[in-house]
Amino acid sequence: MSNSDEIRGEQEFIDGLYARVDALRGDTESGVTDALGQGNTPMQARLERDILVAERSGLLGALNAVDGSLCFGRIDLTAGGNHHIGRIGLRTDDAERTPILIDWRAAVARPFYLATGHTPMGLRRRRHITTSERAVTALHDEILDLGDQERTGHEDPTGDAVLLAALNTARTGRMNDIVQTIQAEQDEIIRAPHRGVLVVEGGPGTGKTAVALHRAAYLLYEHRELLAKRAVLIVGPNPAFLGYIAEVLPSLGETGVLLATVGELFPGVRAKGADSREAAAVKGRADMADVLADAVRDWQSLPDPVIAIEHDREILMLDDGLVSVARERTRAAGLPHNVAREYFEGHILNTLTDMVAERIGTDPFDGGNLLDPSDITQIRDDLAENPEVWAAIDQLWPRLTPQRLVSDFLADPVGYLPDEDAAAIRRPTTRDWTVADVPLLDEAAELLGVDERLARARADRARETQVAYAQGVLDVSYASRTYEFEDKDAEDSEVLSAHDIIDAERFAERQEEDDHRSAAERAAADRTWAFGHIIVDEAQELSPMAWRLLMRRSPTRSMTLVGDPAQTAEAAGVGSWHKILEPYVADRWSHTRLGVNYRTPAEIMDLAAAVVRAEHPDFEPPSSVRSTGVRPWVRATDDLPGAVAKAVEELTPAEGRLAVIAPRNLHRRLAARLDGVTAGTEPDLTRTVVLLDPRQAKGLEFDSVLVVEPGRYGTSDLYVALTRATQRLGVLHTGRLPKALADGVSGP
Repeated sequence: MSNSDEIRGEQEFIDGLYARVDALRGDTESGVTDALGQGNTPMQARLERDILVAERSGLLGALNAVDGSLCFGRIDLTAGGNHHIGRIGLRTDDAERTPILIDWRAAVARPFYLATGHTPMGLRRRRHITTSERAVTALHDEILDLGDQERTGHEDPTGDAVLLAALNTARTGRMNDIVQTIQAEQDEIIRAPHRGVLVVEGGPGTGKTAVALHRAAYLLYEHRELLAKRAVLIVGPNPAFLGYIAEVLPSLGETGVLLATVGELFPGVRAKGADSREAAAVKGRADMADVLADAVRDWQSLPDPVIAIEHDREILMLDDGLVSVARERTRAAGLPHNVAREYFEGHILNTLTDMVAERIGTDPFDGGNLLDPSDITQIRDDLAENPEVWAAIDQLWPRLTPQRLVSDFLADPVGYLPDEDAAAIRRPTTRDWTVADVPLLDEAAELLGVDERLARARADRARETQVAYAQGVLDVSYASRTYEFEDKDAEDSEVLSAHDIIDAERFAERQEEDDHRSAAERAAADRTWAFGHIIVDEAQELSPMAWRLLMRRSPTRSMTLVGDPAQTAEAAGVGSWHKILEPYVADRWSHTRLGVNYRTPAEIMDLAAAVVRAEHPDFEPPSSVRSTGVRPWVRATDDLPGAVAKAVEELTPAEGRLAVIAPRNLHRRLAARLDGVTAGTEPDLTRTVVLLDPRQAKGLEFDSVLVVEPGRYGTSDLYVALTRATQRLGVLHTGRLPKALADGVSGP
């Protein structure tokens, strides 16, 4: 068969796949529309409809996401026959539901990633199919059965052509999936069991983020019933990173995943403020949990010296002795503050009831009490309606929100922390929340709990409002009918109106909004949600307090942690896997390391490694799989903005993206000289040139990178900045230059 015949045959097959996808898309859209059109259904039927809508909406999203990149491979079996491999699985519409495209996650597809000439795993040929939109543009065949003499004219002698093409492709500002080029060591991690904690360590360019995302897709495929209900959470280091990876999982047919930063994991709060390095370090320490617990206890106060309550023209005195007894008995229950308040209320009411009963019921002759139980109950009920009693309880054991507790603590942390630490975190209550505040808010929520009585009361009031509104609608309907028939002698009419066949409560129930949100969307709004699996990227950067938050979201400890201790830059970062995990799972976790750098050319990696070795002589970087022959350059300048503008012109690729990585305090000056460059907390990574600081650059990659003023970075930040480029790297400086850079490169 000729080259053109091979391509023509694959094109005909792929055309058939897309015909099937288009038919499925039409059927799915109709199914969603029909389901949403079902009104006035019983509660059980509505629940089933909502589940159906969610499932079909997810399928529709998957079908739309894979359009244009559906099928990427084929495996030909030694025993005869073949299987095409794609991003999702497809079957025919016949009675047997015959598979026509194998999902890359299925067991039968695994030889596509693992087979070698030495271990062919039952394959005689592996074919990579390259497409542009729906058109086949290239084929690359690997012969795995050396005895097979059949040739197609598309043989790839090394088997590396597709991988190298992917590595050299111009960047778009969005991460691409690696489903077509997954390597054997990556496949082992992707398909590892989902129970327990798996640590995936890897240096720059090893593909650890891509592996984690493909692992999420694999787990959702392999454990659909469980994880679709509980959802998968992916935690990234910053919003720019989440935008960068946002399209990977949809391209793999998965939409039921929540992507968030730590600063987005407390519903109703979005961290927009910034902490100093010192403040973030203090807030992130594990002992902040005890500090906040002390702050809560301080809200459980005693009278100073007494609280006078007027009741029935008498004055009842609550002194610190009486309240102290009530407080200690309440604390002994071991309940969160807001939940325990009900017990405190009971103790105070009982104490006040005893006071009143003693005053009015004591027998003057023998000192006994003349009141019976019904009298005592009446006294307690009367006290429970006295506003002064509740004012006293509010003063002594107030209801608190996490926001109030943390805000008041940060406004005046003196006495809870050493003076230097207190000064570092003190701030006005009007300031925006920061990322480091979110774990404090979550800790506060655990300490405070939720008084369900208030939640039930709010729900009851909302329900009463709905019923009242529904009754009003029915009354209007009745009045309209009365008016319509009042001159038509219609007293015996058989015409029915709404109020004849439904009451207000049933009518209100039918108007309740249906919840069509996915599990991921519901999880985003629920602080107590327990995720089926959590994946954390740049895990070494998270503080001990952030880990407390995440472990609450994963009571089963089903997690994949991805990172590189050598890139730890945050002052609050734990860095050590043992220190991170020991408090939660002891030594019950597994560790694997990715050692091959697919992103960074050897010329750039050698320079970056030299920077780390200057502090850590034993450091071993991942080995680069390719070399470009282009050495990085370093230049000194007296005119930094002008030199940056000139270097940007030099380094900007014809296709692809350039990152200027510079200290944050230089961004305004540099942006003024760079036309159309975006910066800020959420830069547009799809622009040709983007301005970032080293922390924002974590996990990202660009065709070219310009690093500005490297002497102002710590070693970890500089290592990150130097390893973002896939092709070319330049460095500009006005001041001190780290010796490793000066020794490692030369420039005009």
